[in-house]
Amino acid sequence: MISTNDMRPGQTLDLDGLLFTILDYQHVKPGKGQAFVKTKLRNVKNGAVVDRTFRADEKVNLAVLDKREMQYLYKEDAGLVFMDIETYEQSHVPEGLLGDSVQFLRDGTVCVVPVYEGTPVGAELPATLKLEITETEPGLKGDRVSGALKAATLETGAVVQVPLFLEKGEQIKVDTRSGSYISRA
Repeated sequence: MISTNDMRPGQTLDLDGLLFTILDYQHVKPGKGQAFVKTKLRNVKNGAVVDRTFRADEKVNLAVLDKREMQYLYKEDAGLVFMDIETYEQSHVPEGLLGDSVQFLRDGTVCVVPVYEGTPVGAELPATLKLEITETEPGLKGDRVSGALKAATLETGAVVQVPLFLEKGEQIKVDTRSGSYISRA
C-alpha cells in the first residue's frame, strides 16, 4: 500500500483486481475543500486509458511487477513468443499489450517484460532500434531540402517518414515510442 501523495508515473497499481499503469499524475490543492490527486491510468490488460481522481493521502495497492529481460523469438496465433534470457523459459504475450510499438519488433530483439504473479503483462521495447530501409522512393541529386520528408518501409513492415536523401538498404535509428526517424545508424 502506498499513499496517493507518493504515486509517480510508471508505477503500476492494483485497483479492484485490475492492473493500471500511471501515465500522468497531478496533485491539486483547490482554494476551498480538500486536496485531491488527478491521474491518467492505462489498463495493463486492454490498453484503455482512464482518468481517475483520488483523495489526497488515500491508500492504494501498488502492484509488484517482476521485470525480466526477454528475447523476442516469433509470432504465433497465441501471441508473441518471448524467451527469458536467464532461464530459457518461453512465454506468450498477447500482441495487443504492446500497442503501436509492435510494428518495430524484429526477431532477436531484447525487451523488458513485466511479469505479475507469473503472467507477462506487456513488453517494453528499447527506446531506439536500428532498422534497415527495405523500400522508399529513390533520392535524386539536389534532394537536400531541410525538413522535407518521404515515406520509407522498414524491414519489420513499419512505415516511417525519413529525409529525402535516405535510400533503400540504409540503416536508420527509429524511436519506438513515437515511431519517428532519429538519424542514420
